[in-house]
Amino acid sequence: MEKKLSKEAKPKTKKVRFNLYAPEAERVILAGDFNNWDVNNLLMKKDKKGAWEASFALSPGKYEYRFRVDGVWHDDPNTHERVENPFGSQNSIRIVS
Repeated sequence: MEKKLSKEAKPKTKKVRFNLYAPEAERVILAGDFNNWDVNNLLMKKDKKGAWEASFALSPGKYEYRFRVDGVWHDDPNTHERVENPFGSQNSIRIVS
């Protein structure tokens, strides 16, 4: 018999959307501590106006991330909260509550 988790035991997640306006880009990937900085995992989708988007569920917490646009790391221009990284640049911060 399969056990079901009670409502209290189920981890709560929230759908989070990341977007970047880069109409000239051929490929945009989202990487962060939520996917072990895997640059092959979260390929974003481009709309007809040049905006790239990715949405997925995250548990509450503080996450560091960056965009990889055609092989080059980019900051998220839509966020002002950033933290230094060991590569001499900054990671963007997203807080999920």
